[in-house]
Amino acid sequence: MAILVDGAHWPWRGRMWAHLISDTSIEELQEFAARLDLPPRAFQGDHYDVTDELRDCAIAEGAVPVDSRTIVRALRAAGLRQRPAPRHQP
Repeated sequence: MAILVDGAHWPWRGRMWAHLISDTSIEELQEFAARLDLPPRAFQGDHYDVTDELRDCAIAEGAVPVDSRTIVRALRAAGLRQRPAPRHQP
């Protein structure tokens, strides 16, 4: 029963982004996200995308920093892992 956040390693729109998950339930994740005032558009089916600044806030609120492999393993173990949407080829 933990909220996990990986490192902010993914660049997008001039910022670095991380993934915030629950290792238990989407409800737990939604409750934690509400405490951080995360917008609904940041929710990606099984995780929230958070900036490096919000990552620091999440850790201050109790999120556990982990590596990206731990994020995927925790989502799979909890049965929460969503498959990424297929990318459209031009």
